[in-house]
Amino acid sequence: MTDTQQTSGNSGRLRRLPLVAIALVAIVGAFTLRDWLSFETLAENRERLLDFRDANYAATVAGFIALYAAVVAFSLPGATLATLTGGFLFSTFPGALFNVTAATIGAAAIFLAARWGWGERLSQRMDASEGMVKRIKAGIDETQWEMLFLIRLVPAVPFFVANLVPAFVGVSLWRFVVTTFLGIIPGAVVYTSVGAGLGEVFAQGETPDLGIIFEPQILLPILGLCALAALPIMLKAVRGRKGL
Repeated sequence: MTDTQQTSGNSGRLRRLPLVAIALVAIVGAFTLRDWLSFETLAENRERLLDFRDANYAATVAGFIALYAAVVAFSLPGATLATLTGGFLFSTFPGALFNVTAATIGAAAIFLAARWGWGERLSQRMDASEGMVKRIKAGIDETQWEMLFLIRLVPAVPFFVANLVPAFVGVSLWRFVVTTFLGIIPGAVVYTSVGAGLGEVFAQGETPDLGIIFEPQILLPILGLCALAALPIMLKAVRGRKGL
């Protein structure tokens, strides 16, 4: 093995370290934090959290955003609980703004780790390839904005997947951040509003209804936004087939 090959191999392993670290923390967190990050824990500590927020509002906001971003960046269990907690502590607004900001920061962190580790090299290989792979990459590049908005709006697309796929197809950080921030707003507002009512839910000894996002009055407007995001993609596909 030449010095150049050895250096390249070491560099490749170094670039993959952040993503490997995220994967390891995610695995450990899945087994150690699932029981701790629960509605029961939030209910038991709600008075202390509210008292601390009232006495240290700015520190509470900063700490909440940092913790939420870490949950997303390391794919730890509790992202939904964190969103509800944002509503519980800060009401629907500015709670939704804090939730969206934190989720976007965490998503950007895992996006950069994936792009640095594998994304740049994979994207370059796709650009240099021929045939079907190159056509797929070209199609993705032509509809990046629409595709990014779509995967954020569709409730069935896991957040973790929506963070990784753009990194592997050469999406710029700017596009990723903008579409993530704007695309997660509808869902974040819904769950933040649920969190804003947690005080009454806990007082009654109940748990929040997380299936609310699938209620027709909530789901249909989101699906409408998905259709709007998908429309340009469909039009470009039709025009491409017809040679327009």
